[in-house]
Amino acid sequence: MRNGKNGLFFQDRNVLITGAGRGIGKRLALGFAAAGARVGLLARSKAELDLANLEISHAGGQALRLRADVRDFEQVAAAVELCTVQFGPLDVAVCAAAVQGPIGPLVEAPLREWIETLETNLLGFVHVCRAALPPMIARRNGKILALVGGGAADARPNFSAYSASKTAVVRLVETLAEEVRDHNVQVNCMSPGGSYTHMTDQILSAGERAGWAELERAEQVRLTGGVAAEKQIELALFLASERSNHISGRFLHVGDDWRRLEHANIQPDIYTLRRIQRT
Repeated sequence: MRNGKNGLFFQDRNVLITGAGRGIGKRLALGFAAAGARVGLLARSKAELDLANLEISHAGGQALRLRADVRDFEQVAAAVELCTVQFGPLDVAVCAAAVQGPIGPLVEAPLREWIETLETNLLGFVHVCRAALPPMIARRNGKILALVGGGAADARPNFSAYSASKTAVVRLVETLAEEVRDHNVQVNCMSPGGSYTHMTDQILSAGERAGWAELERAEQVRLTGGVAAEKQIELALFLASERSNHISGRFLHVGDDWRRLEHANIQPDIYTLRRIQRT
């Protein structure tokens, strides 16, 4: 993504993206690299990291493979340190690593899988923040962006683990935003909308355990591909840029009229967990 007057938007900026081996995390990694950023690719799968790195390299971008499990803080901290050594201080951390967890009623869900969903989706985000925020605070510059999906804004039956974990991330983002507001660090959530990923296939495979509404939405996403990558990348780049320095602790959906926020004062309750939207 180029700026006709100023070259690349993110030239010489360093971005770490978790869950960068596939799905929306990979989409965003490709988008940030195309915008000029040096991208740290963090994921568990070596094969997926190799492919993402290859795609970025062939397009002329810079990337670094960081094999780590977000559930393990020591691995995350080591990845952040390696990225800093190779590229320099982190400007942006995008937390896209997530699992869907068990599908079906809570009373039937395997508890170990339910807990593991929180470990990845919630604690994984906490681990990235604990590793990335201290140097951002010290430098008085940084952006944290958490991806949240269905269930964070509304009830999502049969997806209790995913919904609970992502809702917790939203409230944690709002809390962290207040804690670091005076340090010129912004923390926000982005809901990327429905996209065709491996999670779509999981819903379709679950059948009636997912519920008819979820199956219908998943089938539609499978047929259409869902939200275009360009729209997701555009919102992520905005929230990671200096154009959004006045926006923190917010929960923005790719379908929101977020462009008007660049030059607007934001009311205290707008685009928060309660999704109060006032004009």
